[in-house]
Amino acid sequence: MADLKRRTLQLSSGKQVKLFGNSVAIGKSLEIGEGGPPNILSLVEEQPDDKIPAGLSNPHRLTVDELMDLADFNIQLWMDLKAGLRKYGQVDPKIFGQDAAKAPSASQEKPDAGRRRKTAEKESQ
Repeated sequence: MADLKRRTLQLSSGKQVKLFGNSVAIGKSLEIGEGGPPNILSLVEEQPDDKIPAGLSNPHRLTVDELMDLADFNIQLWMDLKAGLRKYGQVDPKIFGQDAAKAPSASQEKPDAGRRRKTAEKESQ
């Protein structure tokens, strides 16, 4: 299983991915990236001069049920990604859903009409 230590994502394959921050996130589109600042729920570390004790930052005042709902939402996104990877493999844009699958990649773009016409003329001669 993967682990995150000292801003390094360590994968079970042995590969390591250096991160700028300290979290990995998944979006609704199932794209993965580094998470942003911990501004929904985070630990506030104790200040060295004891002016501010260690505590919790919850600026939106989310309840335990709301935090569980958020966790369930993220878990479902990760499960959807796993299902897509199992079904389509890692190199298929269909893992991101129908919208991404409709967008042509650089290797899928159609050649321009001029190239097709010249090729067809050469073949007919």
